[in-house]
This record gives sequence, structure tokens and C-alpha cells, in this order.
Amino acid sequence: MSKPVVAIVGRPNVGKSTLFNVLAGEMISIVKDTPGVTRDRIYADVSWLDKEFTLIDTGGIEPDSKDVILSQMREQAQIAIDTADVIIFITDVRQGLQDADSKVADMLRRSGKPVILAVNKVDNFEKFMPDVYEFYNLGIGDPIPVSASSRLGLGDLLDAVCALFPENSGEAEEDDRPRVAIVGKPNVGKSSIINRLLGQNRVIVSDIAGTTRDAIDTEIVHDGREYIFIDTAGLRRKNKIKEELERYSIIRTVTAVERADVVLMVIDAVEGVTEQDAKIAGIAHDRGKGIIIVVNKWDAIEKNDRTMREYESRIRQVLSFMPYAEIMYVSAVTGQRLNKLYDMIDMVIANQTLRIATGVLNEIMTEAVAMQQPPSDKGKRLKLYYITQVSVKPPTFVIFVNDKELMHFSYTRYLENKIREAFGFRGTSLRFFIRERKEKEQ
Repeated sequence: MSKPVVAIVGRPNVGKSTLFNVLAGEMISIVKDTPGVTRDRIYADVSWLDKEFTLIDTGGIEPDSKDVILSQMREQAQIAIDTADVIIFITDVRQGLQDADSKVADMLRRSGKPVILAVNKVDNFEKFMPDVYEFYNLGIGDPIPVSASSRLGLGDLLDAVCALFPENSGEAEEDDRPRVAIVGKPNVGKSSIINRLLGQNRVIVSDIAGTTRDAIDTEIVHDGREYIFIDTAGLRRKNKIKEELERYSIIRTVTAVERADVVLMVIDAVEGVTEQDAKIAGIAHDRGKGIIIVVNKWDAIEKNDRTMREYESRIRQVLSFMPYAEIMYVSAVTGQRLNKLYDMIDMVIANQTLRIATGVLNEIMTEAVAMQQPPSDKGKRLKLYYITQVSVKPPTFVIFVNDKELMHFSYTRYLENKIREAFGFRGTSLRFFIRERKEKEQ
């Protein structure tokens, strides 16, 4: 089930990152008065009442030239239009309505995407409301007065945003077709892999603005089963500074991963696994998706009997946070092993949706505890009462204990390894929640 995506767009210094941080509930963007300092985390999961969504801060690097600022804003707006279900267009009541605001508003209006207009820095409603009305001239609906720094008006803003989410967000995609996101850095061969699987050049790598995210969903039928491939390569901008490109590809990755069951993390065999690969893979890991690491261009590597083992060892080292991920070596040019991808995808999805009976889980836990005593602190020993699986995609377990402070992550990992020994769960992360239960509740 995919969560709606909400993007924040606006001129430099109107408070995009401040709003992002407040809504995300933690300081995860850098906020300074210099235009263009938003370089940190750019997405966060937000929940409001009973709704959950992914929030994206599109603010890139904006140089001082007015013309360049406008082109940067257009770039931001295009990212938002391409990826978001709802756009928050943020303006500044103290700077008033600017020419750049009007131009971006035109773009947003033409896109047909739902837009919420937020007028920021309204710290005093009585004083600033007459100035807020000026923003009706943008022609994109009622301006909502907010103050991100004083946390005023945010409830009204979030209510308006959530009201625009697609009906039954995510549920429309609840068909049984596996959804596979192909992610990775630019030029690692993501589109080539899809083209090869399709047998035709259907995924055009284009620099034309307006290629929507839906246009890069590709249906492929293999052995009578339909798969939806979500390609993040369809929107690549040339001649942008590296940081902008990286930011852009990460935004694309977040929105693609959000909608996928399984993520194919494509790595360039010639270049090897990099820190940016780790950053992209981390997005899929954080969201509990099934993960297959696809090493492309394997035909270009000179091999001996140790090559594959050494290569895997390097991948496991850089991506040490996801030892469960499956690895495949392929070539989009020759087609080597590409057909085996489907079997791997089917296996990972089966593991993502595997449910283990509570009785069996408790047997495994009892045996694990007998083999390795739980940790203790200051004379108090951890007691494990009960384990049960509460959901799938990813498989999620709740363990009831006497004192969760005593449940060290290394012991949780030990139990995870025991469950994996019994059931495999290859290609998927497992989640564990620790709950306290007093002894008298037993």
C-alpha cells in the first residue's frame, strides 16, 4: 500500500525547511538564512490524525541571480508536479507577492495537481490577514495563513492537505500484481534492464519536463504473470550540479520505493558499490521493502574463480545494514541471468508475505533463550514471555518482555537470526517491537 506524497515548493527563505522540520517532528533539514542551504534529509514520514503520508522538501541550491532563482523554482515545481499527489506552495506574507510566485503558480495550476497555498510567517493573524488576501491573486485557491516557526495554523494546513488525498489512498493499488521499483544512481543501466526484459525500447530516458511518474510504470508479462516495473530513470536532468542531481534522484527513489513491493537496487559492476548506493539502498531498507541487489554490466568484468566471492564481500561490507538482501549478477547488454530475476522477485515477495504461526514462533524463542541466556543488568534479568507476528510486508513481530530497557538490540538480532535460520526470509527485512508486560499480567 503506497502512502500519498506531499511536496513543499517555494522561493528561497520563505520557510520551506522550517515547515518541513515542524511537520516531520524533528530537525532534519539545515535551516539558515542563506539561500540554498537545504542539503540534509529531504523526506520524512508524517502522520496527521488517521492519515499517513511522505513529505518531501524540494528546496535545492538557489544562486543569488534572480533569473537563476526562477529557473531553480521551476525545477523544484517540476519535481513536485512529477512526484507528488498534493503540493504545498509556500509564500511569505512579509515579502509579499513576488513575480516568481506568480510564474510558479501558473506552472502548478496548469499541471492539474492539487495545490494548497500556504502563506507563511503570519505570526499575528489580526495584523497580517489583510496582506494574506493579496495572495488570492495567484488564482490557486484560498491562501491558508500559517507560521511554521510559531506553529500556528498548521492543523488547518494539514486538514486541507489530507482532504485532497486520492480516495482510499493506496488501496487502489491493492491488486496482486507485484510492483517492482528499479532504483540506483544515474547511468547504472536501470532503463536498459527494463528495455531488455520488455524486448523493446519502451522506457525512453527523456529530459522533457512533464514526464509524469505514471508514464514510467511499465507492465511486463512473464510466464502468464503480470509485473509492474517502476523505473526511476525516466526523469534525469542533464548539466545540473552534482548535488542537485543527487537530490533529484533521491526524491525520485523515495516516491518509487514507496509504491513498490520489491526494490531492485542496481549497481554498476565496473564502478563497484559506492556510498551513494548505500544511501539509496537505505531508503528501501527504512521502508521495509523486499530488496534484490542487481549488479549490472557483469559482462564487462574480467573474472577468475574468486571474482564473485570478492565482489559479494565488498557489497556486504558497504551495505552491512541489510545482510538479508539477495544479490544477482546480470548484464542488460547480453541479457545474462535477467530472466532469473522473476524467480527471485517471486521468492522475495513470498518471504515478504510469509506468516508464521504463534506457537511455532514461541517454540523457536524458547529454544533460543535456552541456548543463550537473555542479558541482565544490576541483578535484574530480561524475561521473554511471548512472541507473535502482527503483520507482513515486512514481516513484523511483537515480543513481550518484563523490562524493555534490558532488551539489547544484539539480543533482538540474535532472535532474528534464529527465526531466519528456521524460515529463511531471504530478501526481506524483519521488524521487531518490544512491549513490556508486568509479571502479574501473565
